[in-house]
Amino acid sequence: MKIIHFSDTHLGFSDLDVVGKSGINLREEDFYRAFSDIIDAILKEKPDFVLHTGDLFHRPSPTNRAISVALEQFNRLRAAKIPLILIAGNHETPKTKALAPILKIFENFENISVAYKQHGEIFRFKDIDFFALPHINSQEQTLKELERVEEALDLNKKRVLLMHCSVGAHYLMQEFGEWVYPKAKEYLFGMFDYVALGHWHGFGRVRKFQNVYYAGSSERTSSSDRRANKGYVVVNLNDNLEVKHCQINLRSFVEFEIDANSLDRGLREIDKKECKEAIVQVTLKNLEISQSIEIDNSYIESFFENAAYVKVKREFKERKQKSIEGVESLTLESYFYEHIKSQSATQEESKRLIERAKELFFEIEESSSDS
Repeated sequence: MKIIHFSDTHLGFSDLDVVGKSGINLREEDFYRAFSDIIDAILKEKPDFVLHTGDLFHRPSPTNRAISVALEQFNRLRAAKIPLILIAGNHETPKTKALAPILKIFENFENISVAYKQHGEIFRFKDIDFFALPHINSQEQTLKELERVEEALDLNKKRVLLMHCSVGAHYLMQEFGEWVYPKAKEYLFGMFDYVALGHWHGFGRVRKFQNVYYAGSSERTSSSDRRANKGYVVVNLNDNLEVKHCQINLRSFVEFEIDANSLDRGLREIDKKECKEAIVQVTLKNLEISQSIEIDNSYIESFFENAAYVKVKREFKERKQKSIEGVESLTLESYFYEHIKSQSATQEESKRLIERAKELFFEIEESSSDS
């Protein structure tokens, strides 16, 4: 039995003030292309089932364009008679009852089984059962749903669990619309052939478990996300579980660091062969405030004529600087990492805490893009 698992497509996401070839926001266009490319791959693979584990849309009230793209691509799966199991993520789940859940529009699709209400759903097929837990705003309700899942297991069939949550990252703050899977219920994973997760944007297996995987996102929702492993997962539920990640082609993100004291030479010496149609980030280091005022972003952009977009970041010598519109300073993260180093008992502890802090800063940046 072959299953394709993908997630976190964030249709409707847009940033950067630049228009693409279709006349819409460049990054919004990129997300639609990535989604379409995965559907193309699914139609070639011809799996028995397709799983999407949340954040189909970037917002609870997506644009008409984002909705029409989803409908068009899912209609292609319907025409190929490939069943899709779809759950809601935190981005598309309304925080109040006044807003109707957007995934309700898929209820009457003949090939789509959708879980979007504030409880789980069980979708039973001939040889396999799918236990679908969407994002639920109440931790108490989540525990009740997990107990219901355990009671409903049929051990004579293949079993797959779908969730949109953080597994194992219990140190994360929960104010940003996510729920952390309870440690006390991790034994449930052993009762499933495969656990399909959404929410984290990098593909990977949850270390302690051989059958628990994040599919990752289809595109990058942050310039700080350097991961190239965007795509989909092919899962074979044979006698032994086989999991293969397949990458799709994305717009390149290219980053350069230039010492502000040798700006012209640094710009001339950059190898620009990878910059065509790429998003380029240039970080100016060792800046004095007086220097920064004299450096116009358009001057730097002129060296990257073939790039899709050029983003300039400025890193100052002096630490305590107020943020200025159009100028991005890295001092908050730097200060925090230095504080961790100074307070850690060992180098190993320092490294571990800094890695966790980096993940937290990444989550905060992603959450702020939704405001």
